[in-house]
Amino acid sequence: MASPPRRVSSLLYSLLPSSLAPIPLFHALPIYPLLLSSVFSPSLSRSLSSSMAPELQQDGDGTSAHAALHKTKVTVVGSGNWGSVAAKLIASNTLRLSSFHDEVRMWVFEETLPSGEKLTDAINRNNENVKYLPGIKLGKNVVADPDLDNAVNGANMLVFVTPHQFMEGICKRLVGKIKGDVEAISLIKGMEVKMEGPCMISTLISEQLGINCCVLMGANIANEIALEKFSEATVGYRENRAIAEKWVHLFSTPYFIVTPVQDVEGVELCGTLKNVVAIAAGFVDGLEMGNNTKAAIMRIGLREMKAFSKMLFSSVKDSTFFESCGVADLITTCLGGRNRKVAEAFARGGGKRSFDELEAEMLQGQKLQGVSTAKEVYEVLSHRGWLEFFPLFATVHEICIGSLPPSAIVEHSERKPEL
Repeated sequence: MASPPRRVSSLLYSLLPSSLAPIPLFHALPIYPLLLSSVFSPSLSRSLSSSMAPELQQDGDGTSAHAALHKTKVTVVGSGNWGSVAAKLIASNTLRLSSFHDEVRMWVFEETLPSGEKLTDAINRNNENVKYLPGIKLGKNVVADPDLDNAVNGANMLVFVTPHQFMEGICKRLVGKIKGDVEAISLIKGMEVKMEGPCMISTLISEQLGINCCVLMGANIANEIALEKFSEATVGYRENRAIAEKWVHLFSTPYFIVTPVQDVEGVELCGTLKNVVAIAAGFVDGLEMGNNTKAAIMRIGLREMKAFSKMLFSSVKDSTFFESCGVADLITTCLGGRNRKVAEAFARGGGKRSFDELEAEMLQGQKLQGVSTAKEVYEVLSHRGWLEFFPLFATVHEICIGSLPPSAIVEHSERKPEL
């Protein structure tokens, strides 16, 4: 059972008006998310008010054939650790909101478990992703489907959450299969590097499938959210605020607070680049350099994240780096993410074991994003002649491929990019 959100109550007491501060928030859970949302994001209070008060969303008795025809159907494309958590969050809200079909389809890349059972069958039988999110019930309205075409058929809202290196292939399979008025959101951290330059995953989805694509990023360690521990996230959108609010409705829960920001590239690049910095933080941990060194690496990393993002896209906003997708995600990933964990093991071994070997041993089928992202970033920097301006990003890649030892992470020369 999820623990009540006691740890943030003191923060709320300090921020709320004195007339509200005495309220025992963690003993009044229906009130708590509304107060919290109004503190952190005024626009979110409307979204959570709707999601926490389903009776306000009902159309009559909710059973009319007309209403059923116009319900929004959601499919999650991906079923790893984070994909399964996303399905859990969404499924809890589709049951509550009358504008959505109850059922949430989740596309599964089929695997055979050691028992001989197919992963899809195991998920549907146990209501649990026994490989990537064991011990967590997803919701009885989550239906795993190994057929990608069938999973997306009839869906109005597509949630993409797979390793970024697989997305181009997935999009090619879906070309011509997406019909009608469909919206997408990407929870994917990474980018494709092409001859003409870098391509963000949201852009890849939009261009290949001809649909609008928002992004969701944030300080989101999936296993903690699965246990319903308090967390925040950021939805990045381009122009349509109403679509962003609909995604906020779909993801928000009392323990998962989502805020919309009009900056797709900024939000997405924060989620992408922080994994490179987390690799650097892991090297520091593996070499036992201490917290001061790690803090310095995080500071330099945040500066390079901001500079790289703004040099690629002038529209990126400074304020985005202070959202959950920015500094908060960087902190949590450098403290507890899988990229930091595997990079620590790499450094402890003196770089003698490859990241591929460590990934297979330590992550039980999950994929690292930081190493491949570091390579992609390095390609962009090299092609554009920017390597000297991004010593941390460049050094991380060179350590990953064995050109430099892990200790080089603190030996690079620091030069501030001139924007």
